[in-house]
Amino acid sequence: MSLPSRPNILFVTADQWRGECIGRLGHMVRTPNLDALAADGVLFRRHFASAAPCGPSRACLLTGMYLMNHRSGTNGTPLDARFTNIALEARKIGYAPALFGYTDTALDPRTRPASDPALATYENVLPGFDAAVYLPEDPKAWLKWLRAKGVATPADDFDIYLPVDNYPGAEGKGPSYPPPAYGAEESSTAFLAGEVLSYIEEKGDEPWFVHLSWLRPHPPWIAPEPYNAMYDAEAVPGFIRRETREMEGEQHPWLAFQTNRSGFRAPEDDLAMRQFKATYYGLMSEVDDQLGRILAALKASGQYERTLIVFTSDHGEQMGDHWLLGKSGYFDQSFHIPLIIRDPRAEADGAHGTIVEAFTESVDVTPTVLDVLGLEVPLTCDGRSLLPFLRGRPPADWRAEVHWEYDFRDIRGAAPETELGLAIETSNLAVIADETTKYVHFAGLEPLLFDRAVDPGEFVNLAGQPAAAPRLAAYAGRMLSWRMRHMERGLSHWHLGEGGPVFRR
Repeated sequence: MSLPSRPNILFVTADQWRGECIGRLGHMVRTPNLDALAADGVLFRRHFASAAPCGPSRACLLTGMYLMNHRSGTNGTPLDARFTNIALEARKIGYAPALFGYTDTALDPRTRPASDPALATYENVLPGFDAAVYLPEDPKAWLKWLRAKGVATPADDFDIYLPVDNYPGAEGKGPSYPPPAYGAEESSTAFLAGEVLSYIEEKGDEPWFVHLSWLRPHPPWIAPEPYNAMYDAEAVPGFIRRETREMEGEQHPWLAFQTNRSGFRAPEDDLAMRQFKATYYGLMSEVDDQLGRILAALKASGQYERTLIVFTSDHGEQMGDHWLLGKSGYFDQSFHIPLIIRDPRAEADGAHGTIVEAFTESVDVTPTVLDVLGLEVPLTCDGRSLLPFLRGRPPADWRAEVHWEYDFRDIRGAAPETELGLAIETSNLAVIADETTKYVHFAGLEPLLFDRAVDPGEFVNLAGQPAAAPRLAAYAGRMLSWRMRHMERGLSHWHLGEGGPVFRR
């Protein structure tokens, strides 16, 4: 079949989902609905976020731009209003992109008065999206829904996540084992899924664009029954780390700094960490079940065959690896994320069920969706359309490596400047990695070089070894070339002269 001129778009993000955690890839986490979607679409095994944490990564995902160009480097760094994005582009052909969840966008302060309350938070909505249901980390919209259902809610909104007391079987388990008071049908994940289904039903045959942005499996790691007990903490994979936090930190000054920071420091209690991981997997299975609910409704209504479906995440999660929690730095665990795209067109049939091994990046998603819609990909986009992979015709000139950036400046607290002797503009790093090698360039600290073939855990830094000097120089050169190719190019493809202006891609 061929898609209508304006197909439906279901663009789903889960938050903080590690890329290997898909059942179809052989992982223990149970994701039958994602597995079925991958079998009916294309799964990109080596897909990476272009930045972390949430705000910067979503800026990359939704603009198609690298951090070095959009410059929204931290949660709270404003995104320049002059840049277009996937929602603004889709509006050009009649969509009204609807957001269910959040985009973590810090708005450009130059466009608003200083007293505007929107400038007191980084959790705003990306221009171009209509906030159908706005649900950032603050759970107010969800709690209002619960109260309407007659469910008692706490005086302090965030107490909704507290585990129930004296939960049977919790003795000897980690602290994240007991569930909250609400059930699976009352979770924020279920709430947003239901709101999406109501919206789609109301739209009828009118083409729609839904961006469903789920918080889970982002912390707090507490899961409703039965997901809290779905995975045994003793059965989850172990941790990729040195014997002690101190040994891990010897690799690099930034790593020593990060492994001792509140919020990033993984606990030394092995049982607690294993239970965190088990609960994390349970939250993933909950997301999968709710996605299955949406997919089943699309199939029942006949809309599945005219809907482009994208499932991905904003970034990964360290989950104790290298003694870290959260998302930061240069390890794959923070940046390797899932990507599944289901294009229902007949010409994609030959690619359905494919697992792509090429390196892909989150900046590729916006160009892909715009390409499917027949829209011109803006010159500002650094990524490339994945449509050739969806049609079973991988391009011969595809990238042979992956790139990402991490800006760890601290405007309010100046921690990197105080503890690492850096400046605001040198508190950042960039990574280039391929099959055999990872090179990490710090603006103000010594680099790192890993042999990924012989040292997959990335424990041995080769950067200071004389024998590795040629390899170090070669990858530093490749990174420089990458940055030069992608420097901001808003007007660089224009020429003014005799005969008038000329533009060429």
